[in-house]
Amino acid sequence: MEDLLRFYGIDWVAMALSLYAVYLLGNRNKWGFVSFIISNALWVYVGYLTGSYAIAIGNFVFLLMNSRGYLKWVREARVSQN
Repeated sequence: MEDLLRFYGIDWVAMALSLYAVYLLGNRNKWGFVSFIISNALWVYVGYLTGSYAIAIGNFVFLLMNSRGYLKWVREARVSQN
């Protein structure tokens, strides 16, 4: 049981948010990007806790890409409303 909570459950929350984000984006819901952004931030922290720079850097890049996706979606929604 200790191994399941080795990283204080942060990895489990990050995994659940990632799966939920895929579901939301699959249904064309912009909140999937927000869910991914939060999960990416958590994965960056897990990477730090584990000493895995690959996990931390990779998820930081994903965080930037998901932020871009969200902002692009919001901008396009504003343009289509006008």
